Amino acid sequence: MAEPLLSVRGLEVTFGSRRHPFKAVKGASFDVYPGETFGIVGESGSGKTTIGRAIIRVYPVSAGSIRFHGEEITGRLPHAKARELTNKIQMIFQDPMASLNERAKIDYIVSEGLLGRGLGKEEIRERVSEALNAVGLLPEFATRFPHEFSGGQRQRIGIARALVMNPEFIICDEPISALDVSIRAQVLNLMSKLQRERGLTYLFISHDLSVMRFICDRIAVIHKGDIVEMAETETLFRHPLHPYTRALLSAIPQPNPHTEKNKVLEIYDPSCHHYERDVPSWQEAEDGHWLYCNQEEMKQARQRLK
Repeated sequence: MAEPLLSVRGLEVTFGSRRHPFKAVKGASFDVYPGETFGIVGESGSGKTTIGRAIIRVYPVSAGSIRFHGEEITGRLPHAKARELTNKIQMIFQDPMASLNERAKIDYIVSEGLLGRGLGKEEIRERVSEALNAVGLLPEFATRFPHEFSGGQRQRIGIARALVMNPEFIICDEPISALDVSIRAQVLNLMSKLQRERGLTYLFISHDLSVMRFICDRIAVIHKGDIVEMAETETLFRHPLHPYTRALLSAIPQPNPHTEKNKVLEIYDPSCHHYERDVPSWQEAEDGHWLYCNQEEMKQARQRLK
C-alpha cells in the first residue's frame, strides 16, 4: 500500500481554561492516502470539524501528531514551511453565505491566497480565471460581489478559492449542507470531476451518511470526540459493528415510503458498553475494519461478521 499523504496519531484538541478544560477530540488516529476521499461522519458537536481545523492549523493541538508527507506539521513552523502548507492544504467551509467577504469582489476573494507571493497581476488574473472556469463559472463573474450569486454559485466560488492554490489535499467541511437538495448533486459531481482531473485528495466531513456513501472511499465514525469505527464505505454500510454507527445508519431516510414507515430506529445508549470493568481499545475486527471496543464487544463483533 502507498505511503499515507496525511497521518494523524493520538490527536487531542482541548478548549477552555486549565481549570475547566473541554476535550473536543480524544486521541483520534487515521491515515489518508493519495487520491482517496476519506470521510469523517458524526452528529453536530462530535468533533469532526475540529479535526479538520486542527489539520489546517486553525486550532492548536493539545496532544498527538499530524504528519503531511511524513513531516510533522503541528506546533510552530518556519514561515516558509507554513506558507508551503497553505499551498498544499486548503479547506472548503460549510456555509457559503458566511465564508465569503461580502465587501470584496470575487477576483480578490479567489486570489487572496496568491497575494504577496511574487506573482504578477496578469498571472494572478489568469489563475483566477482558470479556477473559476474549473468550477463552471464565467471569468466575467470575477468583477461581481458575493451577494449577486446563489448559494450553489457561492460554494463554487469557495471551491475556486481553494483550487487557485493548486493544492494536493482539500478539507471539505460539510460543503453541501447549506445548499438546496437540487444543487447538492451538482456540487458533489463537480468535486468528483475535479478530483479525477487534478489527482486531489479529500477529507470529507459530514453528518449525512447517504452523501458519504456517494463520495467517500473510507469512512470514520466519530462520537463525542472519539472515533468509534472506521472501514471502507461499503463494508461499513454492510456490516456496521458499533451501536452508534448502527443508530446513524437507521436514521437515513428510505426512498420507499412503505420501508420508511415501517423501519425501526436504533437509539444509541452509551451505558451499554460496561467499560468500567473491561477497558476499550482500537482493534481490527476484520481486514481494514477498525472498532473502538473492549474484548467482550470484539467477540460479539466477530460473531456478527460471521
